[in-house]
Amino acid sequence: MSFIQEGPQLAHPLHHDRVLRTWLQQNLDDAARAALLPDLQALADYALQAYARRQYAPRLEPVLTQWDAWGRRVDRIALTPTWDEGAALTAAHGLLWAGHVADARGLQRAAQFARVYLYHVASEFYTCPLAMTDGTATTLKASGAAALMQRALPRFLSRDATTLWLSGQWMTETIGGSDVSRSEVEARQDASGQWRLYGRKWFASAIVGEAALALARPSGAGAGNDALGLFYVETRAADGAWQPGLRIQRLKDKLGTRELPTAETELDGLAATPVGEPKHGVRHIAPMLNITRTWNTICALAAMRRALALAGDYATRREAFGARLIDKPLHRDTLAGLAAEFEAAFALGFGVARLLGEVESGVADADSQAAWRVLTPLAKLWTGKLAVRIASECLEACGGAGYIEDTGLPQLLRDAQVYPIWEGTTNVLALDTLRALGGNDLAPFAAWLRRQWPADAPGAALAQTALVAATQWLQHASRERAQLEAGARSLALTLARCAAATLLARQAQAAAVHGDLRPAASLRRFLGHGLLRLNMASDDDCAAILAQD
Repeated sequence: MSFIQEGPQLAHPLHHDRVLRTWLQQNLDDAARAALLPDLQALADYALQAYARRQYAPRLEPVLTQWDAWGRRVDRIALTPTWDEGAALTAAHGLLWAGHVADARGLQRAAQFARVYLYHVASEFYTCPLAMTDGTATTLKASGAAALMQRALPRFLSRDATTLWLSGQWMTETIGGSDVSRSEVEARQDASGQWRLYGRKWFASAIVGEAALALARPSGAGAGNDALGLFYVETRAADGAWQPGLRIQRLKDKLGTRELPTAETELDGLAATPVGEPKHGVRHIAPMLNITRTWNTICALAAMRRALALAGDYATRREAFGARLIDKPLHRDTLAGLAAEFEAAFALGFGVARLLGEVESGVADADSQAAWRVLTPLAKLWTGKLAVRIASECLEACGGAGYIEDTGLPQLLRDAQVYPIWEGTTNVLALDTLRALGGNDLAPFAAWLRRQWPADAPGAALAQTALVAATQWLQHASRERAQLEAGARSLALTLARCAAATLLARQAQAAAVHGDLRPAASLRRFLGHGLLRLNMASDDDCAAILAQD
């Protein structure tokens, strides 16, 4: 064999990420960036080391041992070495703590998610329990449950790895995923008044955590969402053993995210504490969903960036038909189009992260709060779908080698498929967007967008046209619920792309002042892909298309 192709190499994830560095330069002041930089440097270094380490090591997965040698039920879960490192990295670099620091300007979430963005791919989805823990901390704060906050928050936000706790989120049962209205897990009070949970949770992400928030139906309560209660549980006793009443039935055999131990659990009298009154549980857990959907968005961005970095590097190393791939106009055009989509998605994702911080800090005005409620599901929806497409295209850009398992590239594609599913599928999020709009009122969202768009930026007219079309479509479709629901995904994609273009235009204008015209080039390319995604087909058309002989 006379020729060996050199594989792609990962450049330093901080030093070679223009999009991240530009965003931080524009959105954080010198003092904030200086305080953040050591953590970003360390996490990027760790990501680089992790990538090199995995090139020469077999992929490891968690292992559940249910029984010891003498027949005792133990449900012991052995984690990967990367997961064993997670608590120390989380505590040292404030991956949870940073999002809950008081900041009068509301920049704490932006600083937190910059850390998450650099850590995610290297973490082997340790970011999943971090997202759940962040959401649990936020939910407990919103609940006003003083005793629970006093007990749990210092542990969830600890800067000491030995005292750090993780939390899960137990919503899904066999009877329903996104639709929890028929949940069957029952909450009963024993003779002492202690609440206890009984039943099965079908997907328990972050099962290795020390706590969880669980939906359950109090004994004797009626049907539907409003009758569900939200309960806080602790999964471990003081000696580290599982609490009585909690059994791990198996770990899920998943398409991707295989290093993450997702479990089926059986609850048989697990002690629980209501978060607020034991009803309106879905309403009580809503703050968690806003947080975890934002984590999902940022992690999807991180996955896109990794795929693009490897495909771009490979294009400089692979020669075909007499030239490097990067010098072939069509290949270069393909990568540039993907990179422009990513840069727009980045602007949207980190724009939502910044809005979250402003809302939590009380510095967001009414239009900004309305925009945040709409943009949170929109950003998760669009970035989740885009991550799958970019991972697939980048794998294809590496040719046959991209299809070979030990290159690591197929794992990026398998893992990416989780982003459109976790924390609400695309259709569920599209319907959530309708609810966030309050039916058919685009005015507050549109007002916020117009306020963001630089007056003389290219594409302003396109964005305005798209918003007008979306408003007209929404007013027309609102007359018939079936048509409104059928077009919800198309509307959501249109609004997401309008918002992304708006935020990217702001970045392009600010960068151009310093002579950097690259964001403007990305904006032009992104606008060239179009903003309108409205679905004009009627529900009758859909039925006709799907009709069988």
